[in-house]
Amino acid sequence: MLKKLLLAITVLLLTSCASVTPQDYSAEKPKLDLKEYFNGKVDAWGMIQDRSGKVTKRMYVEMTCTWVGDVGTLDERFTYADGSKETRIWTIRKTGDTYVGTAADVVGEAKGVAAGNTLRWNYVLDAKRDDGGTIHLDMDDWMWLVDEKTLINKTGFSKFGIKFGEVTIFFRKR
Repeated sequence: MLKKLLLAITVLLLTSCASVTPQDYSAEKPKLDLKEYFNGKVDAWGMIQDRSGKVTKRMYVEMTCTWVGDVGTLDERFTYADGSKETRIWTIRKTGDTYVGTAADVVGEAKGVAAGNTLRWNYVLDAKRDDGGTIHLDMDDWMWLVDEKTLINKTGFSKFGIKFGEVTIFFRKR
């Protein structure tokens, strides 16, 4: 009896630790292909929340996206509610359902995989701090294609495994 109870507890603990993967969405449609979606003009609206859930920034993003073969350039122009502006230019390489991206404020490479309507990629962002310095944050970035023009993006950011907050962005292809 004790062995069965211990086995049941072990199974429960192991399954509760399992995390979601892009492959869990492999049957979902429409299929997300960054090369197809991020091609041309894309608008986005979003917010940054701190670890308590408080919205700390709101933004509008205007994107110009181009591809030459399997290499894309995503030129993101952020305008925040306080009037401040920021630019991030991604260079993304597509190989099948995997993507590798670089940007000036990304440490090393962003690496991700797409399955079904979903993409997950991870990277380290050299994020600006309020005091003018920067901090390296671990970014866990998920995208879900809703329809041919709409994409939802949710990114958790942390340091040393401690969650600092989330970014939520809604994209609309023109």
